[in-house]
Amino acid sequence: MPQGRWDAGAPDAAVFEPWLARWGLTPDGAPIVTQSSQLLPVRRGGEAAMLKAAMHDEETAGHALLAWWDGYGAVRLLEAEGDAVLLERASGERSLSAMARDGRDDEAMRILCDAAARLHVPRPAPPPASLVPLARWFRELEPGTERHGGVLGKALAVSRALLADQKEVRPVHGDIHHDNVLDAGARGWLAIDPKGVIGDRGYDYANMICNPGVEPSLDPARIERRVDLVAEASGLRRTRLLQWLLAYTGLSAAWTLGGDWIGDAGPALRIAEIAAGLLEA
Repeated sequence: MPQGRWDAGAPDAAVFEPWLARWGLTPDGAPIVTQSSQLLPVRRGGEAAMLKAAMHDEETAGHALLAWWDGYGAVRLLEAEGDAVLLERASGERSLSAMARDGRDDEAMRILCDAAARLHVPRPAPPPASLVPLARWFRELEPGTERHGGVLGKALAVSRALLADQKEVRPVHGDIHHDNVLDAGARGWLAIDPKGVIGDRGYDYANMICNPGVEPSLDPARIERRVDLVAEASGLRRTRLLQWLLAYTGLSAAWTLGGDWIGDAGPALRIAEIAAGLLEA
């Protein structure tokens, strides 16, 4: 299942130079390039941090959301200017992906559900105005359905119904999965890399069912078990969670088929078929 957009490319060390000087940072590891940003492990005094230079608007909306969360359930935003941010570095040794692959899948899923629930706790301050409405987030699903048809048609119909009747609207992470919730030691498990979206909190629980890797898409029994576990842990109705799973995987496939994501649309399409089948059972 894709977890980011665009071709990652090679690191450009020059991107970090202005911020190293401005914020008094010392490099503390090799640069990391994702499909939407460049990152450099750094230290400021005795504090481990991560310097991040965003390459797309989607990432800067996520920075505003990190500031609003203010370290509750997510890494702290330490500095921000333009497209660059300095983040708390979660440097614990535990990994949810490793946990899932090591026979502890249920435990990893419960941690992800708890992480999402912490992010969804209402705050007294209004959310950032820059957050993207979930209905706009889904705008590529309709043209994708027109081009490719199949299960995308079912995903489109379900997404329209869900978006017209959103429940418990919150700022949502937009991309919660096993590698976006990290071990921060005494601070617990913290989310990174939010996409800056606002809408029905149920959306955040769909992606976690599809990860890590493509293995879940090959095992309908595992998908169903995860759906049951997540429904119980999140308090969502099972049917509604399945609807969000179908809508999300349809959108993911549409993004990939349309070239917005690098990867194979096959796993997303397979999980969409499984979700549609469980809804029809």
